[in-house]
Amino acid sequence: MIKSLEIQWWGCGVRDWRTDPTFAMCRALVDGADLASFAGSAFDVRAVTARLQSRGHGGLFLDAVPWGNFPYGDDVRKAVHLLQTGQDLASHATGMLGGLCANDSRAAVALAVPFLTPLATDAHHPYRAAALGVLSSPARARHFGVASRDELLLHRTDPRRHAPDDYDDYGVEVTGYPAGWSVAAARAAITTETPTLLPLLNDSAPTIPIDAAYALATVADHTVRTGVATRFATEHDATVRAALLLAAAEATRAHPHPPTVRWLRERWHDRTEAPEARLAAAIGWLCLTDEPAPEDLHQIINTLATTERVHTMDALPWMNAAAGSREPGLRHCIRRILHPEEPEPSDDPWACSP
Repeated sequence: MIKSLEIQWWGCGVRDWRTDPTFAMCRALVDGADLASFAGSAFDVRAVTARLQSRGHGGLFLDAVPWGNFPYGDDVRKAVHLLQTGQDLASHATGMLGGLCANDSRAAVALAVPFLTPLATDAHHPYRAAALGVLSSPARARHFGVASRDELLLHRTDPRRHAPDDYDDYGVEVTGYPAGWSVAAARAAITTETPTLLPLLNDSAPTIPIDAAYALATVADHTVRTGVATRFATEHDATVRAALLLAAAEATRAHPHPPTVRWLRERWHDRTEAPEARLAAAIGWLCLTDEPAPEDLHQIINTLATTERVHTMDALPWMNAAAGSREPGLRHCIRRILHPEEPEPSDDPWACSP
């Protein structure tokens, strides 16, 4: 969540959405307007983002974008401007963009993706890593704290609920904006940029290929799997290998591919593979199959998931996002996936140990 001081500093927490003109479409929908009547309009982030990308990077101008049509649009425009100019507050800007998505308000951040990509792919930009790290935040409807076998690696809000047909089972964001439109816009924008993002998998700084894999996992077709598998064949860093496997698993969850499911099973079976990669492959495989977890998988996870490795894998954005209130991401995933009957750890600091 956005820290309260950051909210006040940026101005996101002092507005009343009911009177803010940027929420015009959301108010109309709450009042019963037909969502279809806004499709393709200046209030449809999918259409606006597509038009932006049709101009190419050379034709992108911040002030030509209808930021005011989207919740917190002006704040996002300011954040992108800070990142583009490399000003001192740019680090706060990426925190704000990620915080909006964590707080279930993605529309304007999705609109920022075409502006963030050139920064993320510029090897000389001072906030390259920060831009890449937040690039795919609006492309996943709900993933913070999500660690169950049914929900991990899914980009929908909740697979167990069914929103009205017009909302494509995504429902609405906290602002009232259709969540599915935001996610679709971000994923389409990242898909368009696949050729420029794939080379980042070869970067020598481990954080870059890890975050690139996280972004590429949201690509709205199956082509990214080939690039991920190609890089995996030559990658030696254990944590990067784990990221590539989770990216392949997430892409396969959206676009089923039985050979990838078999490949992931081979990876966690392989005793010569890095432990981080075996753990990632095991988690990815479990999310792609309904088969009961075999006993040898339990043994592998119990053996490899040491305290040190749990902290090492916090570097993976999937694990970082999956962290529970009192559990690191890998531990949370293991408990929710292999032992779903176990209760959540207590948040009560005064609770007595049994």
